[in-house]
Amino acid sequence: MKMIYRIARTEMQTLFYSPVAWLIIVIFTFQVGMYFSDIFGGMVRNQELGYTLRSVTLNVFSGRFGLFTAVQQYLYFYIPLLTMGLMSRELGSGSIRLLYSSPVTNIQIILGKFLSMMFYGLILMFILFIFGLYGAFTIKMVDFPVILSGILGLYLLTCAYAAIGLFMSSLTSYQVVAAMGTLAVLAVLNFVGGMWQEIEFVRDITYWLSINGRAAEFINGLICSEDVLYFLIVIALFLTLAVLRLKSIRQKSSVVISFGRYMGVVCLAMLLGYLSSRPKLMGFYDSTRTKVRTLTPNSQEIVNKMEGGLTITTYTNLLDEYYTVALPRYVNQDLDRFKQYRRFKPEIRMKYVYYYDKANNPQLDRRFPELSDRERMVKTANSWDLDTNMFLTPEQIREQIDLRPEGNRFVRQLKRDNGQQTFLRIFDDMYRHPFESEITAAFKRLVMRLPVVGFIKGHGERDCVREGDRDYNRFAQDKPFRYSLINQGFDFEEITLDKDIPEHLAILVLADVRTPFSGEEMQRLNRYIEKGGNILIAGEPRRQEIMNPIIRSLGVQFMPGRLVCPSENFQADFIMACPTPEAGELSYIFKEMIDRERVLTMPGCAGLEYTTDKGFRVTPLFVSDTVGCWNEVETTDFVDDTVRLNPAVGEVERTYTTALALSRKVGDKEQKIVILGDADCISNGEISISRKNVRAANYSLISGAFFWMSNEEVPIDVRRPTAPDNAVNIGDTGMYISKIGFMGCLPVALAIWAIFIWVRRRGR
Repeated sequence: MKMIYRIARTEMQTLFYSPVAWLIIVIFTFQVGMYFSDIFGGMVRNQELGYTLRSVTLNVFSGRFGLFTAVQQYLYFYIPLLTMGLMSRELGSGSIRLLYSSPVTNIQIILGKFLSMMFYGLILMFILFIFGLYGAFTIKMVDFPVILSGILGLYLLTCAYAAIGLFMSSLTSYQVVAAMGTLAVLAVLNFVGGMWQEIEFVRDITYWLSINGRAAEFINGLICSEDVLYFLIVIALFLTLAVLRLKSIRQKSSVVISFGRYMGVVCLAMLLGYLSSRPKLMGFYDSTRTKVRTLTPNSQEIVNKMEGGLTITTYTNLLDEYYTVALPRYVNQDLDRFKQYRRFKPEIRMKYVYYYDKANNPQLDRRFPELSDRERMVKTANSWDLDTNMFLTPEQIREQIDLRPEGNRFVRQLKRDNGQQTFLRIFDDMYRHPFESEITAAFKRLVMRLPVVGFIKGHGERDCVREGDRDYNRFAQDKPFRYSLINQGFDFEEITLDKDIPEHLAILVLADVRTPFSGEEMQRLNRYIEKGGNILIAGEPRRQEIMNPIIRSLGVQFMPGRLVCPSENFQADFIMACPTPEAGELSYIFKEMIDRERVLTMPGCAGLEYTTDKGFRVTPLFVSDTVGCWNEVETTDFVDDTVRLNPAVGEVERTYTTALALSRKVGDKEQKIVILGDADCISNGEISISRKNVRAANYSLISGAFFWMSNEEVPIDVRRPTAPDNAVNIGDTGMYISKIGFMGCLPVALAIWAIFIWVRRRGR
């Protein structure tokens, strides 16, 4: 060990008496200071402008545009300049013969040289640590473990680069060639992850070999044993190759013997890498304060309840518009989407099935209008260099599973060993892939019984199957819609009142009844309510005579007429209702609407009047604006006529309740009822529409109401604690001074120190 240390010390002395090492430190410091000042200055500027800051530590140091992410991208430019002379200098000058003649082993030479690079890497990391300390003193409640995790990842990356550079330096006596060779190897390791991904056997090997983004998990706060072992294996691999290289020179081994040794070491490294990447052998540590790199406790609880094996089969239709998501070359990226779940359930098996069948893909129809489905498949497969034989025909796929009810879209089937199964879909929005809430909802469907929502029909009510503008298909069962009930953890069924309402229903939906119920039907509905059944009731203006008898026993009435709020841009009866503070206390989803200043759009709404003498606790959920809103009882044509406030007929300008919640204790359960003054606000048309300068979030009404009525069971609550590092303790002036220090004083001080040492060295 003493000999290794002596070699490392000698190498460090040589390194720091040359201008290259100091120049790299100065440039590295300036570049880090420039990038950090830009990012942190943006935080200071946003705070001065009154914007709310969130997760400052992660935004400054991690994430897509964080400091450590940027350092990871350009770090490999520096290392070849340092390592190019480690062995090339010895080989070129002939001093390697002196080492061979001395009592120094090949291992000691290589480890001594590498140890010097480890020391130099520590210097670079100390520079980053200075910026981390600055963040610790200027960021409120800084998440310092995340900073340390990022520095650890970058240090391991630096050591891996150094090991590669050391090996390349041992191959040639020309330093420039060694530097270029190192850059070439690093380029290969950066791009090898995307090579030969179509070949299943080779896919895992090349993906594991890729060094591109290997420190990203560290930078984002997650320390994974797979990544740690990757760096250690790569370091050990190239150091061993360097030792074998010196041994072949020293012993003048034949090319065949040397190649055999190299391949043996490489194969052993591949085997260790394969084992380290197995989910069952992985360990994790989430260094973030709010555990953003880990499943939420609710998700963990559901995954832990799932005993036995689970197979996730991904069905990819080459004629579907989302076919690229899980093509063979993207399989490993797709596996990462379930990495957090495999962390807690490593026995999850991933399977991929490819086929072609008729799908709703207008772009494909426009591009190849004359081609048959098979011809379209062949055309698409050839463009991706895929074997057409890997795609099952429509008849073959239907022998396995009939995906026509799913529209032959991209879909995953989750199936337990006990036979329970469900689907996990992608959605027609900007994010496409399911979030944790949707994935966990699918898992929950496999381990426990989910709430069933019943939709009453038979009297012109809003239909949960039809896709018309006034109906409720979109929020009930629209498969490509992320927030539909079936994607958030509910089941649904249609109910008629010609028989008793099933007891297994968790929530009943009664919306916009057009014809009166018979006496027997009213009795069945009242029995359901008297037993404590949860129900959502949505009315409409001009339906008061039919709807009021239904809700009279609840102490609520739909007011005659309809609410109006005249404006320049919208029809007079278009109401933008705001959530109340009480609604925020009822459900966190309503609280998010308040925080984000979202509204509930209600095109034609009846005001709600209520009393508190029926045994219910009444909570107004949404209310109209205080100014310019009244209950219009005279005007009926809101397109051509002009509405005017007429106090003589009882029209009063004030705030009106448009949605409310009722709750009471019935036996050992709490009954929960939601009443809406407008049935259109959750219809297919209103949920889908977007209006300029109207920050609507009608789907939040659905999520919030059903979350409350299902006793907070679904949608799955995947909230995390709010990160406390939401401010910076520095202003514009302080940031300006800091910027001068980081980009001017610190690099200049290092440059002066380097010149002093260089001049002193020449003097000696």
